[in-house]
Amino acid sequence: MFSIEAMHIPDGFLSVLVSIALWLITIPIVGYSLRRVGQDLGERQVPLMGVLAAAIFAGQMLNFAVAGGTSGHLMGAAIATILVGPWAAILTMTCVVSIQALIFQDGGLLVLGANIFNMAVVGVAVAYMAYRTVRKLVNHSKRGILIAGFIAAWLSIETASLSVALQLSLSGTSPAALAIPAMAGVHALIGLGEGLITIGALTFLLSVRPDLVKSGESSPIGSKVVWGIGLLIVLTLVIASPLASTRPDGLEWVATQNNFIDQAREPLYRLIPDYLFPGVPNETLATIVAGILGVTIILVLSMSIVFSRLNQRSSGG
Repeated sequence: MFSIEAMHIPDGFLSVLVSIALWLITIPIVGYSLRRVGQDLGERQVPLMGVLAAAIFAGQMLNFAVAGGTSGHLMGAAIATILVGPWAAILTMTCVVSIQALIFQDGGLLVLGANIFNMAVVGVAVAYMAYRTVRKLVNHSKRGILIAGFIAAWLSIETASLSVALQLSLSGTSPAALAIPAMAGVHALIGLGEGLITIGALTFLLSVRPDLVKSGESSPIGSKVVWGIGLLIVLTLVIASPLASTRPDGLEWVATQNNFIDQAREPLYRLIPDYLFPGVPNETLATIVAGILGVTIILVLSMSIVFSRLNQRSSGG
């Protein structure tokens, strides 16, 4: 049996009809996000988006233990939304989730549309709504930003998990009466970890680059600072990834408790499954090598997509 990362649905958990329906919903949203990113971002914002995507990928490799014998990891939708705005955040999360499925067999291929929908669309939309709403209700002090960030992060995790539960129910995999409370309960705890990580990231950024915390507003960004600090954080997360908790993730725990774990299908192919680079006998080193490869691919892919959109804009396309 292969591992199931939190909210990364494997093939077999959702019906073909539900999977196709979510592809049909997700594709136009991602397409519109791509167009908006080309309109809204400038060249000096591209490094931030690239490093952010790489950091989220690396952060998702590092599971943390939570109560009840399960574990969770960063989803990243909230911090992405706060730093680059909702449309760029959807594109950032789409790049991360897609590479996880295609290269690392983390989440199924048929259900990739569902995984993008849950983490990139639902997660970002809820985070944006929550962050903007709370910021209007509290003052614009550092404390207000941190409160808004925590609430946005927790709600993004909880709502995305409820979206997964609903899809499991519609697919006939698990009754709503079981799936919804189980997913909501375990991800309420995981959401606390997401909120604390978001607070930590925002606290650090407010100390070194407060101009980055603009809730998606365009601002001049020094590329050297972004590259230097961002890549240092990414490298630290990758090196620390072998220390991740071995407890089952939220969805895997729910699937085991509700007896539908055996419905997960093996991936059609295996490139770098379980984030272990093949041919490296030392598991710790294999994880680090896989992580470095992953962040490199994510960095190049996300920046290439945005630069191509900017070039089309400048050429009138």
